Amino acid sequence: MTFMTSILTSCGLTLTLALAFHPAAVAQTLTTPSTAMQSIAVDAYPVFTLADLIRTVVQHNPALLASQRSREAATATITSAGALANPKLEMNAGTNRARLPSANGGAVSGWAVSQFIENPALREARVNGARFAERSSAHQVAANTNELVAQVRLKAFEYLLRQEEAKGAAEALTLLEQIRNRVKVRVESGEAARYEIIKADAEIINARQKVQTAYLQIDQAALAINRMAAGALPARWTLAATLGATLDDVQEVTPLEDTKLSASQNNPELKALQAELDKRDANLSETRAGRWPGIELRYNQLRDPEVRQGMLSASIQIPLTDQRRGPIAQASAELERARTLLDGRRAELTQQVLLAWKAMEIARVRVSALSTGAVREAEAALRVAEAAYRFGERGILDVLDAQRLLRSVRADLLDARYQVQTANVDLDYLAGRYADAYSPAATALAP
Repeated sequence: MTFMTSILTSCGLTLTLALAFHPAAVAQTLTTPSTAMQSIAVDAYPVFTLADLIRTVVQHNPALLASQRSREAATATITSAGALANPKLEMNAGTNRARLPSANGGAVSGWAVSQFIENPALREARVNGARFAERSSAHQVAANTNELVAQVRLKAFEYLLRQEEAKGAAEALTLLEQIRNRVKVRVESGEAARYEIIKADAEIINARQKVQTAYLQIDQAALAINRMAAGALPARWTLAATLGATLDDVQEVTPLEDTKLSASQNNPELKALQAELDKRDANLSETRAGRWPGIELRYNQLRDPEVRQGMLSASIQIPLTDQRRGPIAQASAELERARTLLDGRRAELTQQVLLAWKAMEIARVRVSALSTGAVREAEAALRVAEAAYRFGERGILDVLDAQRLLRSVRADLLDARYQVQTANVDLDYLAGRYADAYSPAATALAP
């Protein structure tokens, strides 16, 4: 009992000793069909390309649609900001009673019209502020699109990663079952010890759990994409894309300096912050011009039985007691705050580009090293271990260890390929390449 426990524990198994020493339970576990492993008519599922997924998400994502409505509202404020003040018309009527016998009494009527002429500098600053607000809203839509497309691509590559992991787990399970059959023959013939079949059964149970987990993770990634599409995707679908077997399968990477330049010029978040800075500058100009709001012109006419009186007047507000120092100071502080945010985000963006570039280099080095060296050596080690086991020179533990090493190296290679893709997505996102290519208008017109 102690010897068997040490063997199972040293191999990193989670199988309990009770299960190991109950062959009926082991046989039931090995023969019970897994829900994730049941055959699925994959060919009957709709096939989507990566562009199809992005188009569907962009067209149905609620947050992106809401940001588009916000831009429409910001566009309407430009018209409101440029509207002229309406003229005022007044009508009045009454009676005139004479106090002296020589004076004439009778009906009295009058009318007046007035027009407020706004300070041109105030109106221009208000219109500019509305225009910059609309521009900021447009850049915010682009920033939301850029971020959303990056998230879809990351989830799509995660979906492909889980598919590759499930495929590898299924292949490992098939190979383990073949090994178990050979071990069973040797154990029944007395060529091998009983613990070898127990070890093989435990490895198969562990492999089945990995297959189930991989298939569930595929569904999880698909659900995450469908959530971003607001449920517009079908319940089951397949993705016509690959994770990239080698570095040559990954799209050409833009040079670092070009990426940094594109990030500083085309990143929609920076553009939105710049538009916000311009808006705050216009608000400061509007606040300063508000000290002299404008002139009100008024003409009124009064009629009584003897006299018709007409008068033209003009009125202007003089900033003596209130010179708007508080609003001007507040607008100045908001302007400096916007400038600080822009400068800080620009510096942060440069560092993010460098970090993503380093992550890309590290991942590419891992892919190159694993695909050209480690995987081949692990495959060769497995072939040697299998041959030695057939000739009786090695035990089943050596074969299973070699298999486990190969699975681990292949899993590292899959992870490295996935990291290459995610780093590439990060670089494109920081450079703002998804904002225009996958804008809602361009996506809606795409075939």
